[in-house]
Amino acid sequence: MTGEKSDSATVLVTGGAGYIGSHAVLALRDRGRAVVVLDDLSTGRRSALPEGTVLVEGDVGDKALLADTFARHGIGTVMHFAGSIVVPDSVERPLAYYRNNTVKSQALIEACVEAGIGRFIFSSTAAVYGMPERLPIDERTPTKPINPYGSSKLMTEWMLRDSAAAHPLRYVALRYFNVAGADPQGRSGQVSKVATHLIKIAAQTVTGQRAELQIFGDDYDTPDGTCVRDYIHVSDLADAHVAALRHLEAGGASEVLNCGYGRGYSVREVLAMVERVTGKPLPMRIGPRRAGDPPALVAGVERIGRTLDWTPRHADLETIVASALAWEERLLKDHSVRQPSSPSR
Repeated sequence: MTGEKSDSATVLVTGGAGYIGSHAVLALRDRGRAVVVLDDLSTGRRSALPEGTVLVEGDVGDKALLADTFARHGIGTVMHFAGSIVVPDSVERPLAYYRNNTVKSQALIEACVEAGIGRFIFSSTAAVYGMPERLPIDERTPTKPINPYGSSKLMTEWMLRDSAAAHPLRYVALRYFNVAGADPQGRSGQVSKVATHLIKIAAQTVTGQRAELQIFGDDYDTPDGTCVRDYIHVSDLADAHVAALRHLEAGGASEVLNCGYGRGYSVREVLAMVERVTGKPLPMRIGPRRAGDPPALVAGVERIGRTLDWTPRHADLETIVASALAWEERLLKDHSVRQPSSPSR
């Protein structure tokens, strides 16, 4: 095994042509970092990458491809975004999620260990907490995922923990809360074949791509009866990954950190903000609850504030909504990426 690569080494971003991964690529490139993207383009888009970004098209579980990519491009850190993310889909196809999110992550971690790559930043999720009894949710909250998506991500966290105990590997696992918005410069945003995120769906509805939006349940034990979530702007989340990279390059210890703002908004509050920003009414109807939806998920963010040199720049709901709407309007002008309608949140 070789020693850990230097701080100037290239960063490999798996899933870097996807929604969050592409914003991480932008954040790295904006800071002058050398980046290589590994993506099979099953959900990602080549056009989401900045001009000049090296793209290796392939499977993150292909160890021969990984070994060649590591050696060819002098990779020193891996940021791992590649995976499947739709919770209801994970319930219907659990084995596909364990294969794509857990088995392939095992292959990637093993390839890193074999190549002597000692820094790893992992795209995890608040879904590892399941339905917590107390808010805010800090990193000491018991992990009790209630769907295969959350379980598959938690298993990868465990593999990183155990690998770091056995090998010279340090990692940061970032547990995302609700990611939304788009790059303020309009360079990337959410393009999904089947949209499942509330703000994305609201933007599609207010721009006329959907007839209406469905609210799943208005009888929760929350101030207005609808679910409460902690929304984080995707560009702030990308900056958190860069901060995690700096932490590891400075010799920092392995960490598991929540990524949110510590402030929750209900579904109705989000939709009211969309109407306020656009000046247009949102057609909506109330539907039944979805199985497994917790009433409220709000991040405890003290640990990330103590650990990383990270200050959010877009930490308000109006900014998040406005950037998502601007991106949706841009998509409408580009007929090549117009989105089909899909079930509402």
